[in-house]
Amino acid sequence: MATERFDAIVVGTGQGGGPLAGALADDGRRTAIIERGEIGGSCINVGCTPTKTMVASARIAHLARRAADYGIETGLITVDPAKVRERKRAIVRDFRGGSTAGLQSHERLTMIHGEARFTAAKTLAVRLADGTERVLTADLVILNPGLRPATPTVPGLETVDALDSTSIMELDQTPTHLLVLGGGYIGLEFGQMFRRFGAEVSIVQRGDQLLGREDADVADAITAIMREDDIDIRLESEATGVTRKGDGAISLTIRTGTKEHNLTGTHLLVATGRAPNTEKLDLAAGGVRTDEHGYIVADEHLATSAPGIYVIGDAKGGPAFTHIAYDDFRILRTNLIEDGRASTRDRQVPYTVFIDPQLGRIGLGEDEARALGRAVRVAKIPMTSVARAIEMDETRGFMKVLVDAETDRILGAAILGIEGGELMSMLQIAMLGNLPYTALRDATFAHPTLAESFNNLFGQLEPAP
Repeated sequence: MATERFDAIVVGTGQGGGPLAGALADDGRRTAIIERGEIGGSCINVGCTPTKTMVASARIAHLARRAADYGIETGLITVDPAKVRERKRAIVRDFRGGSTAGLQSHERLTMIHGEARFTAAKTLAVRLADGTERVLTADLVILNPGLRPATPTVPGLETVDALDSTSIMELDQTPTHLLVLGGGYIGLEFGQMFRRFGAEVSIVQRGDQLLGREDADVADAITAIMREDDIDIRLESEATGVTRKGDGAISLTIRTGTKEHNLTGTHLLVATGRAPNTEKLDLAAGGVRTDEHGYIVADEHLATSAPGIYVIGDAKGGPAFTHIAYDDFRILRTNLIEDGRASTRDRQVPYTVFIDPQLGRIGLGEDEARALGRAVRVAKIPMTSVARAIEMDETRGFMKVLVDAETDRILGAAILGIEGGELMSMLQIAMLGNLPYTALRDATFAHPTLAESFNNLFGQLEPAP
């Protein structure tokens, strides 16, 4: 079989791989991009785009049920899961089509649909849908294989049709009772979503708090919000068995402390983490080293252990966010095309958990900062003290910001509240500009906006130690 030579090969069309392949092609390099699934990667196909589309539908159902709180009378509120699904599918098709058209617009870019694996250093065999193979080689290879839902080891799990974060979005009926394994952002987003669609929901979390990496006050507030929404939260509970009952129901056995309980539901969502899509790449044949979990090991410039081979996106471990994958693309564009020396060192990692209210996070958490020995001052106010939130009747949550006690610079923030992600981004901009907190405390923001709450927030900053 003849080997096809390219200047560059990109494996995966995700939010970093697609733009990088296009940039390399526009730089005059004959580039191949390989995709085994849908164009656009997980974000637009099974991740950010479809989930946030469905979160929006769930919020409308929630607001419609609250209409009387605002003096608006409505009739019976019902949810049509098939229409929710079709709206989601239509938006995904539109986004995917845009990604496909964007890739097709580059003259020197060849798209290949198939499963890639290394056969030697910088050489990949791609198995096509018809069973044939193409063998490609290039001096530059970029890996962008992404992640997939991980399956935990729970006795009996293989005997039921458990849902994951992809398959749950294809339901055309609302579950009567949804059991959720995992209290991370995926479990919480889907749990609250389906509660608003009309399902009973139980969330089982192995750790002692939801969102295990957050400060305890943030996690406690989120737990309270979930319970206020009539979601059953089981903390410090481990799944020990799953069975299908004679009537088709799913029985989930959990251990809390020394006691065992049985939860019965109609559907089971497994949201206990994700795993890298590296097992079929035969990375060892390409000289690419992975860690014990299958993540590709890379340095701060995204170079792997194999010369000329780089990795971007989720499969290298670390924060698995679309905006991080896109920044990885910018780093390699800078270094491979513009002769720069960009790196991942000290980059900010903002994120938003799209529960309602949102949790927007940037920088250090309080527990993390104190563990590092940083001298910090904390500013915190409840959303019940935010005028715009009161006017909107959206007063759940709080705003919390850490300030360096020596420099007055913002070190991090957790905004649990209406449009928490947008407010967090304003604080991130201040951090990017190296502004002292006083710049926001003393700024004149438009009234009445959520942003003007920064005046009051920083006015509550605790005294310096």
